[in-house]
Amino acid sequence: MKPILIHTHFHKRRTGVTRSIENVFSYFATTYESYVYGNTVNAPKIGVLKLASLLFSKRKVVVHCHRNNEILRLLFFRILGAKFKLLATRHAESPPSKFTLFLLRKADTVITLVQSMSENLGFENTVVGHGVLVDAFVPKPERSLHTISQQNLIICVGRVREAKGQKVLLEAAKVLKNYPQWALVIVGKVDKPDFLEELKRIAKNHAIQNQVYFRKETPEIITYYQAAKIVIAPSFSEGFSLVTAEGMSCGCTVVATENVGVHSSLISHSKNGYLFEAGNSKELEQLLAQLLEEKIPLVGIQAREEIVKNWSAQKEAAQLMQLYQK
Repeated sequence: MKPILIHTHFHKRRTGVTRSIENVFSYFATTYESYVYGNTVNAPKIGVLKLASLLFSKRKVVVHCHRNNEILRLLFFRILGAKFKLLATRHAESPPSKFTLFLLRKADTVITLVQSMSENLGFENTVVGHGVLVDAFVPKPERSLHTISQQNLIICVGRVREAKGQKVLLEAAKVLKNYPQWALVIVGKVDKPDFLEELKRIAKNHAIQNQVYFRKETPEIITYYQAAKIVIAPSFSEGFSLVTAEGMSCGCTVVATENVGVHSSLISHSKNGYLFEAGNSKELEQLLAQLLEEKIPLVGIQAREEIVKNWSAQKEAAQLMQLYQK
């Protein structure tokens, strides 16, 4: 009889955490009887009664949590006498609160996503970066977006909010007015409508409003990557930055903020992508100008090679299973 593996996911909205669970989940099936306790994730789910029956059974059970409220729920079962191995992943790059540290220390194994996050934690943990479904996120140079007139696309994917750096990007994107065949597409859920209006005003002030498009969060994000030549990741902070890895897997040239999330681990500057200082719109503008003028090369082929070799979901799943089986 297979051991039990349960991932928890208490979140009503799909996030990067949701997709990171889905990316690896299918790889566990050969070794574990696997479930999700929670919602939103596209995987076999169980309710609280089934969860309790498994936790209090004599079977070997591993539970992998991703948020504080999930850890709390499982610790409650442990207080009642349930026996299981508890793993917790820290997904935020910011220094954890005392309460978060308290909860993480109750786990048997703590996972972080990048080295800086590991160091901020201050106690023993294991770094396991997210992986990409490299057989799904594949280059398709012939792909185009019929709703956009320009053929050469730059995209920025993620929540539309101050911390994601779209304002910095739009200040840098004024270079587009010299290249009417290029367009910028910003794809993501808008947190505050006023911020979106501010971004539109910046585009208008730079006379590039006809080259800047805003699109809602979409499950068809692969289409956008495949239609793009360049992906910009201008965020000030990231837990990991799956967007960067996915863009690279689709053969895009990624320009990302240095030392944010996993950016500097994924990208070797000028070899398989480009890095710039967070918040430095001038530096980003110079990089964009050089790319559009073909003074520096597009490096999508090298980007794809890096992801396939080192950042696949299959590799992440194998690393996680090593921790589950310890």
